[in-house]
Amino acid sequence: MMSYVFRRVLLAVPTLFLMLTAIFVLVRLVPGDAASVILGDQASAASLAALREKLGLDQPVHAQYLAFLGKVLTGDLGQSLSSGRSVIQEVLLVLPSTIELTIAAVAIGLVFGLPLGVAAALSRNGWVDYVSRVVSLVGLSFPAFVSGILMLIVFSIQLGWFPVLGNTSGTGNLVERLRSLALPAFNLGIIMTAYVMRVTRAAMLGVLTEDYIRTARAKGVGPGQLVVTHALRNSLIPIITVVGLYFGTLIGNSVLTEIIFNRPGLGKLIIGALNARDYTLLQGLMIIFAICVIIVNTLTDLAYGLVDPRVKYT
Repeated sequence: MMSYVFRRVLLAVPTLFLMLTAIFVLVRLVPGDAASVILGDQASAASLAALREKLGLDQPVHAQYLAFLGKVLTGDLGQSLSSGRSVIQEVLLVLPSTIELTIAAVAIGLVFGLPLGVAAALSRNGWVDYVSRVVSLVGLSFPAFVSGILMLIVFSIQLGWFPVLGNTSGTGNLVERLRSLALPAFNLGIIMTAYVMRVTRAAMLGVLTEDYIRTARAKGVGPGQLVVTHALRNSLIPIITVVGLYFGTLIGNSVLTEIIFNRPGLGKLIIGALNARDYTLLQGLMIIFAICVIIVNTLTDLAYGLVDPRVKYT
């Protein structure tokens, strides 16, 4: 197992360098000079030159790239031009809120998606199957910003069950935090539920027709043990794949959700950086997003080895 973990972690290293290189190139392919964008067209030549020197834009491209890699690998993502604090400090202030929202959405997707997918597969073409497929279709049809606005109108404004504005301070007692987290988490969790349900149904339908399932049933294995131990366990690989791939999408969707529900997080930080033309902070946020996606993908690969021992030898 340790050799498998080592190989998967080692594979993440070139992926990280490719992502960092892509971010470096994309940022510099944006039309216009970064210093002019930050300071505006009316800035003096001396101010522009000073800012270019501060950002290292006066150096050759290869020197900029090496300096960029060196700073990132040592944990230095630069300083925010608007606040003066380091990018790491800015991110650490709001990252727990985004992680909390994303994990809650994944948990909701698994709690509702797995049972619906299993029930749909066991009652193929029955009423449970049709209801589950309709629920998944509805979940996939609404963009996160549309469903978020509808939830606010119905559950916050009309019914008054949840606060209209999120817990912007990130503090308060547990009940208040859960109430402010509920709607944003369900907004993202609906989409996650739809994906998990569809993949679980498809995987279960494939597994239930295997010979070992018929053999286990012939030996008198009970329905519960048959579904959980034999069928669902062997269906987990595609489910883990969907959860891992969609985790990165959830982080992106959380940006819109945080803005709609006025929650602190990376979403509001990105909007603030855009409004302030904070070039350094935006670049740092792109790196943070890339690292999060790589970590999730690596953990997904490691989960394959835990679910299916045969994967460890490939």
